[in-house]
Amino acid sequence: MTRRIKFRIKKVWEAVALVSLELVLVFIAFVISLSVLIVVIREIFYNKDFSVDEQVFEYMQHHVTDTNTAIMQGASFMGSRLVLVPAWLLLVVVFYFIEKNKWYVIKVITISLSTLLLMLGLKYFFNRPRPLIPLLKQVPGLSFPSGHAFMSFVFYGMLVYIVYIEVKSKWVKAFLFFLLTVITFSIGLSRVYLRVHYASDVIAGFCFGLLSLIILLWLLRRIEKYNEKVIAPSVNTTQAEHKSVL
Repeated sequence: MTRRIKFRIKKVWEAVALVSLELVLVFIAFVISLSVLIVVIREIFYNKDFSVDEQVFEYMQHHVTDTNTAIMQGASFMGSRLVLVPAWLLLVVVFYFIEKNKWYVIKVITISLSTLLLMLGLKYFFNRPRPLIPLLKQVPGLSFPSGHAFMSFVFYGMLVYIVYIEVKSKWVKAFLFFLLTVITFSIGLSRVYLRVHYASDVIAGFCFGLLSLIILLWLLRRIEKYNEKVIAPSVNTTQAEHKSVL
C-alpha cells in the first residue's frame, strides 16, 4: 500500500515538474522573441541601420548555384499560400469530420484568420519596400515582416503543438519536431536567398509568428477551460431540468 502511494506521488510530481518545465521554456521563448523583435525594429526603423541585411545578402551571393536555387524555390513554395491555405482547410476537415474535436476546429480557424489579418496589418504599418534586386523575379507587396516566415511559423508551429499533444511515441514526436523545424527555417532562409526579403524581415516574421501563436493558444486554452468549468455544466443542468419537466 505504501509503495503504491509513493509511486502515485512520484508520478504526480513528475507531471508537475514537466508542466513547470514547459511553462519555463515557453516563457523564455516568448521573452527572447520579444527582445529580438524590439532590437530588429529599433535598428531598421529608428537607427536606419541596414548593414546586417546587406552583409547577409553578400554572404548568400557566394552560395548561389542552380541547384541551391532550385532547392530554395521548393522551400519557398512550402510557405506559400498555395500550400498553407489548403493545409489549414485540411486541418479543419480532419478535426471536424474525422476527429470530431470542435475545440481544435475553433483553434485552427481562429489562429489562421487572426494571424493572417495581423500579418497584413503589420506589413501596412511598417510599410517597408521589398529588396530592389531579387534573384529571379520581382514580387509584389511589402517586405516587413516576411509573410512566408510569419505564416509558415504559425502553421508549422501549430502542427508542432498538435504533435506534442496528440502523439505518444517519443521517437515519432522528436522526428516530427525536427522535420517541421527544418521546413520552417528553410522557408525563411529561402526568402533571403531569393532576395525577396531582407534577413530582418524573416527574423521579425518568425518572432511575430511565435509571439502570436503563444498568445492565441493561451487565450484559447483559457476560453476552453472556462467553457468546461462554467458554461458546459450550466448548459447540461438546464437541459436535464428541461427533460425532467417534460
